[in-house]
Parts: sequence; structure tokens; C-alpha cells
Amino acid sequence: MNNSAEDNIEAWEGEGGAAAAPFVVRPASMSGTANQVEWAERIKRLVNEEFDRVARSFRSVAGKQNDAARADTEAIIAIVEEKRAEVMRRGEAGYFIHDWQEISDQVRQMIFHDVRYQAIKNNRLQNKFRRKAS
Repeated sequence: MNNSAEDNIEAWEGEGGAAAAPFVVRPASMSGTANQVEWAERIKRLVNEEFDRVARSFRSVAGKQNDAARADTEAIIAIVEEKRAEVMRRGEAGYFIHDWQEISDQVRQMIFHDVRYQAIKNNRLQNKFRRKAS
């Protein structure tokens, strides 16, 4: 490809012509026995599906919100994706077997305990009280 065509593509991509690359978490090689690793890999797939479910729920809510509320919800989705990356990066089979074998509300708890989520929640409450006081 000649430089002119490459320059045109770079300019087009720089102007938003190309979609952003999807966020990909590189799979960590697992430590543990062969059986533990196999078990943990199955659990890890379920954990990833749970993160997908939670993110889909927030995206569904965001689609029905006004701009300000949607911005908060999109910030929460970013927290979900960050938490997913942290969990999926773990390489100890025992972590998944011990902490994620019974998936209940771990993802929700991770989000609720995040200081950024707490700030969003507190800001929403303060705005609600201000509107009521007006």
C-alpha cells in the first residue's frame, strides 16, 4: 500500500471512521492441577456470562434514560467491565473454584462496593433531595 493511501486511512480512523477496538482481556494461564484448571475454566466461562448479564441489564436501563442518568449508567457499565477484567485476569484455579463456584450476587457486590459506584449513587440521592426541596 502506498503512503498516500495509508495516510488517508489513518486520517479516516483518526476522525472516527473506524470503530474502536473491542476491549479484550487476555486469558491468563491457570495455575493448579489439570483437574482444577479444567474445573476453573468452566467456572470462568460462567462468571464471564454473569458479567455479560449484568452489563446487558445496565445497557437496557441506559437505553430508557435521559442523558444525565444515562451518563451515570454508562459509568457503571465501565465499572462492570473493569471488574470483569480484574476477575478474568486472575490465574489461580483455586480463586475461581473457591470464590465463584456458586455464582450468586458477587458481580453486584463488586459493583456496589466500588467507590465510584458509591459516588454515583450518592450524587443521585443528593439530586433527588434537591428536586424535592425545590
